[in-house]
Amino acid sequence: MPRDYYETLGVKRGASEDEIKKAYRKLAREYHPDRNPGDKQAETRFKEVQDAYDVLSDKQKRSQFDQFGFAGAGPFGGGGGAGPNAQTFRWGQGDTGSFNFEGAEAADIFRQFFGGGGGGAGGEDMGGIFGGRKQRTSRTRRAAPAEDAEAEVTIPFMTAALGGTVSLQVDGRSIDVKIPPGIEEGKKLQLKGQARNGGNLILKIHIEPHPYFKREGKDIVLEVPISVAEAALGAKVDVPTIHGDKLTVRIPPGTSSGSRLRLRGKGIAGGDQYIEVKIVVPAATDEPSRKLIEDFARLHPQNPRTGLPWS
Repeated sequence: MPRDYYETLGVKRGASEDEIKKAYRKLAREYHPDRNPGDKQAETRFKEVQDAYDVLSDKQKRSQFDQFGFAGAGPFGGGGGAGPNAQTFRWGQGDTGSFNFEGAEAADIFRQFFGGGGGGAGGEDMGGIFGGRKQRTSRTRRAAPAEDAEAEVTIPFMTAALGGTVSLQVDGRSIDVKIPPGIEEGKKLQLKGQARNGGNLILKIHIEPHPYFKREGKDIVLEVPISVAEAALGAKVDVPTIHGDKLTVRIPPGTSSGSRLRLRGKGIAGGDQYIEVKIVVPAATDEPSRKLIEDFARLHPQNPRTGLPWS
């Protein structure tokens, strides 16, 4: 006797259609042959789940099963209707003690009671005896429904900024993915039909950090160290961009640490690149250097904390 269909799917008898479908999908994924290659026990369990869902997902079949159990799901289960696969069993009609079979599956019914060949070399075609057509007795199984799958991938900073194609390993497979320019951290890409079961593959994007470029939306920030003399007197420095070229940037005299200079259009997809100045101050360890700094401070008295809310 096969297992109760409700027990097979792990649902109550009063379960809704959505609950039955949800339970079936979970078990179909768990025992699917693609996930359990060579596992005969998983293959058997997968078939049981398919059989249970075939009956419980069909309102008429489920009603018959609820009333008659497995007898209701078999060839004599009541109320099959008059469809193309319906059959009728009449007892005691015609001659005394006779019986009549009608319908396309009469030969299968006859074999269940009396045995008999299947139309091969050693037996007669029962379908021919009763005037029916040969029927396939094996049930056509439903394919597991295609469902979306998700995966997380990490791509290079420059590929995220400028776009390009990357080869990724997902579920043991190599997939070439086209990355649009300017994609941001945490965004998702949908690859149609690339999941193992034929569904869509959803990729959540993570971006590797860059050694010196930082990203603020479509803008790029580059920290550039300068000397005290360059900050005080002004200077010209060469800086890289994400596009592979180098530009000469003029540092105005009196530039403070933390100031930003903008390079228009040198960011991501039309954004800007900012040069963030960082002044590197040397330690005045010898007396002549200290004397020069003290003289400079006397000539240019300054309190940079004047005007601050907490000063």
